[in-house]
Amino acid sequence: MQSTATTINVRASRQVRDLIDRAAEVQGKTRTDFILQASAEAARRVLLDQVFFEIDAKQMKAFNEVLEQPIMKNRAVRQLLAKKAPWER
Repeated sequence: MQSTATTINVRASRQVRDLIDRAAEVQGKTRTDFILQASAEAARRVLLDQVFFEIDAKQMKAFNEVLEQPIMKNRAVRQLLAKKAPWER
């Protein structure tokens, strides 16, 4: 698989640029490599926050109780399962 690069343009104040440059130097990276790695890590965290969430023991117990309920007790689930899938129509 061949990877192609694309351009990302960013405007920053001199202070922010200097801060990034100092941090990149500490890690032995170029400004570009530092920005790309930091941005990718931040993007992953944002996306993972959409999937993973923290709950306390009480919430976990309630969640597990709901999971243990028979599916057919839920009217909305019964209605959904009674419908044909789009590819079956």
